[in-house]
Amino acid sequence: MILKPTLSPITELQNQFELLQKEYNYEKEAYKKQTEQVGIWKKKQQGLCWYPVITEKSYFNSLNQFVVEVVRTDDKEIEHSFEYGRPVCFFRVGGEGSIHYFNWSVQISYVQDDKMVVILPNPEALIELQHANTFGVQLYFDETSYKAMFAAITSVMNAKNNRLAHLRDVLLGKNAAMERHLMPIRFPWLNSTQEEAVNKVLRAKDVAVVHGPPGTGKTTTLEEAICETLQRENQVLVCAQSNTALDWIAEKLVDRGISVLRIGNPTRVNDKMLSFTYERRFEAHPDYPELWSIRKAIRDMQRSMRRKNQDERETIRNRMSRLRFRATELELAIDASLFDQARVVASTLIGASNRVLESHRFTSLFIDEAAQALEAACWVAINKADRVVFAGDHFQLPPTIKCLEAAKGGLSETLMQKVATRKPLAVSLLKIQYRMHDDIMGFPSAWFYNDELIAAAEVKNRGILAYDTPLVWINTDDSDSSEAQLEGSLSKINKTEANVLIETLHEYIEKIGKERILDEKIDFGLISPYKAQIQYIRSLIKKDGYFKPFKKLITVHTVDGFQGQERDVIVISLVRSNNEGQIGFLQDLRRMNVAITRARMKLIILGNASTLTKHSFYKELFDYIKKKGKIISVCTEEIS
Repeated sequence: MILKPTLSPITELQNQFELLQKEYNYEKEAYKKQTEQVGIWKKKQQGLCWYPVITEKSYFNSLNQFVVEVVRTDDKEIEHSFEYGRPVCFFRVGGEGSIHYFNWSVQISYVQDDKMVVILPNPEALIELQHANTFGVQLYFDETSYKAMFAAITSVMNAKNNRLAHLRDVLLGKNAAMERHLMPIRFPWLNSTQEEAVNKVLRAKDVAVVHGPPGTGKTTTLEEAICETLQRENQVLVCAQSNTALDWIAEKLVDRGISVLRIGNPTRVNDKMLSFTYERRFEAHPDYPELWSIRKAIRDMQRSMRRKNQDERETIRNRMSRLRFRATELELAIDASLFDQARVVASTLIGASNRVLESHRFTSLFIDEAAQALEAACWVAINKADRVVFAGDHFQLPPTIKCLEAAKGGLSETLMQKVATRKPLAVSLLKIQYRMHDDIMGFPSAWFYNDELIAAAEVKNRGILAYDTPLVWINTDDSDSSEAQLEGSLSKINKTEANVLIETLHEYIEKIGKERILDEKIDFGLISPYKAQIQYIRSLIKKDGYFKPFKKLITVHTVDGFQGQERDVIVISLVRSNNEGQIGFLQDLRRMNVAITRARMKLIILGNASTLTKHSFYKELFDYIKKKGKIISVCTEEIS
């Protein structure tokens, strides 16, 4: 194996900065083209736009921001990409369908289903919206996240003779990761590899990596490590790349009785989750009613000044100045009280740059799903910590990189991946998995995890039907199955394969029995790497009344949408079918690892073997299923 020449940490960070700049430029240009060239209908289909929308309530929130509720009235079944913190812009539609953008952008404060709350620059902006006959909202280029990442990398490069400089030289350089001398602690409720991982986290002075393959209890292990750390430290920072991943670990900690302060609003919206957000805690503070009254009084005075003479205005200004001083005093007191009460502060990685965290430092930082995070995003949070614990799996979904040149240059290599490769003594591999049948586990274990995974006794031979095989490959080679590309899109579709999938699902439901499925809540996941295929499969399911009783038990989504989830039965449509053996997107084997390992008891793969097995991964997977399971042709002739 030829090793890459080792770069100095500063040179490596400079390289990251330049690659991030390429990604920034590419994404900004792509947004500009999309805004100018892509129509409203296509943006709606891609989940980037709601149109038409209406405004409902408007008010000043607990942070004194003027917000308005926006509701979409059409195409409610289309999934969207709107989430807390993302910037959006409004547009109105003029004559002949021309689009006119309002000259201000706003930030999302809250999203649930078909309603979002956005922070407006001022009340006048709402009047502009209300004067438009019909208007819509679309995602805006996210300048803020890039600014935070550029600032973080610059800060790390400039660090000298401090803790950040030391961490930089450990994580990227040749400095050894130091450990404390602690007696091992027993955790009888954890398995041996989980227990060792928690102990390694507790010993780590600089860095630890919890490497959690699918179903091995990474979240359980991380949760235990955080709780045990809180026996030694007053407060820790917990971060994740996405709001969804952050909510998952935060909710687990709340269930353990730990006081969590969530910076930003949760994606998993329920009363329990909302109750520990910074905004809700701020509103619930005993001093908040006084603060609210003062803010209202200031707004009332500002409005009344227009009707006053010069002397009266001066008197009002003096009173407003005193009130503002008192408001600031209350805001600081409430903020200090909230942080004093919190044992865990939780934010996304980019959210760690939030102004409410400006003056706070933490002894320990825990980053969940770290293998999905850009290195620069990790540095945003690491800037605030003395040591860092990464948790994730760099053989599952990577970060999303849109610029191919940046990805090839190394932007897709995560900080966790670098540390896991360069500091193997800091890594704990969780080896016992509690999700999959042994045969489903076998292939990913051999290909990705050096054959080190072990199926727990309770799942090793678990199945739905007696004498059923947990692995099936339905070969579409001899059918009229062929891939197609949607006009104006890079996404692929294979309608014949989708129809075969629907027939296969129908037959397997009949084999199990409808009543048993409903009684036992046996669930199904239908996966494809291609969005066009997913949308077509969804339309087939929706049109077929047979599946109506199972609506809540059947999930259709892309691989990315299934990250962190599992189902009793997984059916994967691979789509690609051509004579050249071109498989495009399917060459990202980490995505296939995620798709395969969602299955608990039954995995069915549909794909053209002639096309796919030209690639060594799919050849070995096909041969493995031939040996351990069953290969079936679409014309129902059993081959093996």
